[in-house]
Amino acid sequence: MSPRLKVRADRHGVHLFDRTTGVNVLIDEVTPPRECWARAPRYVSMALTNACELRCPFCYAPKTPGRLEPDAVVRWVRELDSAGCLGVGFGGGEPTAHPDFADICGQVSAETSLALTMTTHAHRIDERLADALRGALHFIRVSVDAVGDDYERIRSRSFDALRARIDTVASISSFGINMVVGDDTLHQLDPVAAFAASCGAAELLLLPQQPVPAKAGLTPAGAAQLAVWVRRYHGPLRLAISRLGTPDGLPLADPFSLAEDSLRAHAHVDAAGYLRSDAYSLERVVIGDSILDAADALQERVS
Repeated sequence: MSPRLKVRADRHGVHLFDRTTGVNVLIDEVTPPRECWARAPRYVSMALTNACELRCPFCYAPKTPGRLEPDAVVRWVRELDSAGCLGVGFGGGEPTAHPDFADICGQVSAETSLALTMTTHAHRIDERLADALRGALHFIRVSVDAVGDDYERIRSRSFDALRARIDTVASISSFGINMVVGDDTLHQLDPVAAFAASCGAAELLLLPQQPVPAKAGLTPAGAAQLAVWVRRYHGPLRLAISRLGTPDGLPLADPFSLAEDSLRAHAHVDAAGYLRSDAYSLERVVIGDSILDAADALQERVS
């Protein structure tokens, strides 16, 4: 049985984390000795597979085959857990397209003290999969970049069907809504926020659109509009913004130094088994038996 509170020490202090409630407490009056600092990043995202039946134009996932082996995932996650990592997030592609997805989640949740999350388009989550995931996932992020006809234009799926799937998601765990914000979806900020609140989401996460081969990123003019909307937002949901591409001047609810080595904060594992600082980074190191050794090698390369 994992302890209720996970303890992580690093140069910022002592970090206490409850994966069930999501409560974070940073005791920054304490300065742990360097030899006690956690070796692992605080959070690691993993693209379990590149497979996805949707073809969203802003998607960063490679369109080549790729899938992580379950044994490797569990081995890496155990290593991260023992070295002070607080949470792992499964994505893709579409993580539920991995044939062993439910088994991986169950094993990770039972054998580690990590918070386990996933990001999904939700259209594959039926009652059978929901039954298999209950008790294993601590938070689910559902990608919704627009409502109504605009959603259907972007994702080529029924918006009414999405709403029904979100009801099933809500039966598994707490969940939030992710919105990729581009110049062509800025007008959807209010409708998506209202939809997220109406379906019981706990959070609205805004992801400024990053450039990919098929589509340009959020323009400076669009970023300025996004910043205005965020400053004026007074809705009922907790609002979060991805640091990657966040417009200048917006406050970030982050007690950690921006100067911190990026790999001590976050790392990303792609579906080919490479470690990157984030999903968009071109610098990568192949992961062998040890994900921590790969992190050290990548840190040396990017320093």
